[in-house]
This record gives sequence, C-alpha cells and structure tokens, in this order.
Amino acid sequence: MKKIEAIIRPFKLEDVKISLVNAGIVGMTVSEVRGFGRQKGQVERYRGSEFTVEFLQKLKVEVVVADDAVDTVIKAIAEAAKTGEIGDGKIFISPVDSVVRIRTGELDNSAL
Repeated sequence: MKKIEAIIRPFKLEDVKISLVNAGIVGMTVSEVRGFGRQKGQVERYRGSEFTVEFLQKLKVEVVVADDAVDTVIKAIAEAAKTGEIGDGKIFISPVDSVVRIRTGELDNSAL
C-alpha cells in the first residue's frame, strides 16, 4: 500500500476529486495548508499598500491505495491539478505498513 500526498492549488480541488472518483478512488482526506516553493510568495495590495504574502494557501490531498493503483492515482491527480504555471504543486508517495478500519477491524487492503 502507498500513501499519496498531493499539494495542489485550492481552485483545482473539485477537478482532482472528480478525476479520482472517475479512476475508482472513493476516499480522500483534504487539509488546508500554507507554504512556498519556487513560486516564492506573491505581492498583493491592500488599501494602497503593497505587501508580500510569503506563505501561499494550498490544499493537501491524501489518498491511501493498493500498490497496483498508484500510477492511476498519480496520473489522475497530475492531469487534474495542472495549470502549466509555477505553483501547481507536488505529489509525494510513501509506503504504508498497515491500515485498520476502526468500525470493523478489517486490516490492510480490505480496510481500504
């Protein structure tokens, strides 16, 4: 099993969700996060004054899938989240040792 974490632009969430559902993925966790990378913040104006927003608002989408679904999920997220501009985000893949469904006690792939 793998945990796939994607940092995406907030307005791309619905596109990513639809893409994952169409790929057969039924569960995900979404968190509001802030950070910066190559985009390095942005300059904004408020009441005539300029200021730099160093940490940009992003969303983190987390999905745990069986090993054979990893490529499908990565492709679905990457295609749905892409705008072609700096700041589109990143996808991280990590191993997951075990999963337990709390309600039923099911383990690993049957718990997904």
